[in-house]
Amino acid sequence: METQDTGKLAFFPVSFFSMIMGLAGYTLVWMEAESLLMYPFNPTEVFAALTIGLFLLLLAVYAMKTYRFPARVLAELNHPVMMSFFPTLTISLILIGTFLTTWLPGVALVVWALGAAGQLVLTLLILTRWIHQEHFEIHHINPAWFIPIVGNILVPLAGVQHAPLEVSWFFFSIGILFWLVLLTIIMNRIIFHQPLEQNLLPTLFILIAPPAAGFIAYLNIAGEIDGFARVLYYTALFLTLLLLTQTHRFVRLPFGLSWWAYSFPLAAMTVATLLMHEETGVALFLYLGYGLHAIVTFVIAVLLVRTFSAARVGKICVPPPQPVT
Repeated sequence: METQDTGKLAFFPVSFFSMIMGLAGYTLVWMEAESLLMYPFNPTEVFAALTIGLFLLLLAVYAMKTYRFPARVLAELNHPVMMSFFPTLTISLILIGTFLTTWLPGVALVVWALGAAGQLVLTLLILTRWIHQEHFEIHHINPAWFIPIVGNILVPLAGVQHAPLEVSWFFFSIGILFWLVLLTIIMNRIIFHQPLEQNLLPTLFILIAPPAAGFIAYLNIAGEIDGFARVLYYTALFLTLLLLTQTHRFVRLPFGLSWWAYSFPLAAMTVATLLMHEETGVALFLYLGYGLHAIVTFVIAVLLVRTFSAARVGKICVPPPQPVT
């Protein structure tokens, strides 16, 4: 039911769900910190409730947009950049299902299963569009294209509790394989072609997510840190250091929802580092975990303030940028 575009609803972006990814990842950071007794306080339940509440709100708004402006939703699905943000919805379900396992295992199973099934469907849909595309060029690809792949890597976070182990191996294998494929293409695009558009520069932090989340998922599946786990972790650590050394470039950028790309990768790296300490007993990883926790806490606080401030003055729900042709 298409109506005249008279308000902001028509331009409510699916990329809003990247906010849920960041908050859910931050909730998992606090859960790991709680298990290590890092602080005398533990606001895990607060952030879990905030994440779920915002997810339900965003889901209701986007469902309303889908009903009133289906053409706008299809336009996002056909957009070279926005298309990759649709899996942020299913990833949000997977992450919520992961941290709910602690308190409501029955509900967590349903939420996780919906997320995992939806993730598989969206992965098949998006990869099919990539394979049979007729208008994508090398300058259309950017690190946001990792998002459909990262979702598969995240399935084992709770998959080992909710499903046969082979299900986790299935999703993990998909994620790792296409991470390497996309990493090669994206590095070629970044190095040998025109620079990323300014509004997409924060998505460079998404480079951290596949190896960091892959380390956590692999540890869940394999149950121990072996050589492959270390390759994943140290790859993520190097990418984190590489991007943090360029902080001066990122702080100059104008605010946009793409800034939420900073949050989940840093949260995943923080959890991975704390797990390295938990599994190896090396104190250096604990100190590094404290530092990363401080960074991701600051980032989340800034993102929440800037997002609500931008929404209040009407700078969020605007037409998406047209891809370079």
